[in-house]
Amino acid sequence: MPTSPSPRSPSAADPAGNERYVIPNLRNACRILKLLGRSPNGLKAADLARDLKIPVTTTLRIMTTLCLEDFARKVEGRFELGPVLIQLGNSALAGTEIRELAQPLLLRLTETTDETSHLAIPCDDRALIVAVQDSPHPLRAASRPGFLAELHCSSTGKTFLAYLHRARIAEIIAASPPTARTPLTLTKLNDIKKEADLTRKRGFSLDNEEFNPGVRCLAAPVFDSDGTVVAAIGITAATVRFPKERIPEMAAKVRTVAAELSRLMGYTEPLL
Repeated sequence: MPTSPSPRSPSAADPAGNERYVIPNLRNACRILKLLGRSPNGLKAADLARDLKIPVTTTLRIMTTLCLEDFARKVEGRFELGPVLIQLGNSALAGTEIRELAQPLLLRLTETTDETSHLAIPCDDRALIVAVQDSPHPLRAASRPGFLAELHCSSTGKTFLAYLHRARIAEIIAASPPTARTPLTLTKLNDIKKEADLTRKRGFSLDNEEFNPGVRCLAAPVFDSDGTVVAAIGITAATVRFPKERIPEMAAKVRTVAAELSRLMGYTEPLL
């Protein structure tokens, strides 16, 4: 008598055995949305298929569905994220505890520095901006909520490299080779590792015109109750208002606010 096939045993890569319940093309759609989130200029179907190693015909079917549901849209032959994700993203952020706790602190930081402040959390080996408090200056260079910043050249990203991913820097760089956004961007592995060590030593990270020319950013880590870095608070300013001479002053202000948010998250500084 024929017997029913036994369930597949969990593998080392999938200890819970969840892979057997995965819908492949739904998973591919999720991967496509993540890739589009890291591609501000959009991508063609062929680019998506190549990067994710899936057939072009499958990619086109997925993109047609995503566009019909407003999760994506096609502009001049390229696909980009759709408007429905703004609503979904805002709904998700509204329930994020750390964002709610950080809002009054970001307001205070902007008031004391007169510059734009922001909060970022780690997301898919990027730094996801989740809250921004704009400065009163008409010239603002800060990214908006929802932006995914690269780790090697953003101040919040450098914080995550130093405190969360120090042991994985080589792996991260190999998987996504650094882009030289400006002539000052660090792209060599040894330089990025040295920068991570310097960040840990001084307690803050610095984007010294590495993401945008003429813009300097500084960020400090936010710890949760078990001492894990869960976010980074930073400021962004034009170099004419934030020259190198002001780095110690700005670092002290940012670190103070980041430490206060850490305390609100339940973190207690270890005794020396």
